Amino acid sequence: MTAKHPKLILFDIDGTLMRTAGIGRESMERAFKKIFGLRNGFDKIHMMGRTDPSILKEAMVNSDIKWNKKLADRFKESYCDYFIEGIQIPRHGKYLCTGVRELLEFLSEDANFIVGLLTGNWRETAEIKLEYFGIDHFFQIGAFADDSEIRDELLPFALQRAKEKTGLEIPPSQTWIVGDTPLDVQCAEPHSAKTLAVATGFHSKEDLEKANPDVVLENLENTSEIVKIFSTK
Repeated sequence: MTAKHPKLILFDIDGTLMRTAGIGRESMERAFKKIFGLRNGFDKIHMMGRTDPSILKEAMVNSDIKWNKKLADRFKESYCDYFIEGIQIPRHGKYLCTGVRELLEFLSEDANFIVGLLTGNWRETAEIKLEYFGIDHFFQIGAFADDSEIRDELLPFALQRAKEKTGLEIPPSQTWIVGDTPLDVQCAEPHSAKTLAVATGFHSKEDLEKANPDVVLENLENTSEIVKIFSTK
């Protein structure tokens, strides 16, 4: 492999790069009450690995609210406002995951890699999180929930943006998706991209192995091991 044919490494955010101690769900609950006048709009909704708009749509269906783009946009704006407020409040369980900063530093300085995002977050909240933890400058491109509410459709957006950014057409076979849920693994399958599943979220290593990723690790602590995986597989 040479710098002319780099690998594209796409990271999920929540549970993979960081833990935000429930601030996202709390901010969504507050926004839902403000816009729709209902409490506990996200009760019994599983959020892990999903896109923000798909989560909102399920909450609206469960609350017998007809889809309305203007209201959805107002929800998104309020959610971002509440998240900006919430992320600043000190609380236990809010941290950057083990090894993340060291791995990102190495990858971003190596011409053999392009570092990006593939996340179910809306772009604005993704940027809020990355900036708060001081890692926003590591990512050259990204695919977000603004691009599609269907996670399986996000990889082509990332590939196109990588091409626009670098002038290189990187095939899915040279792309790794790094995430902490089975849905992160699943979204790579239609495109034949590679996957590294990491047990730093709510899924155990055993749970992740059932999704058949290319590699499963406990965490992102061992930079040299992970770089070797990206380079040789």
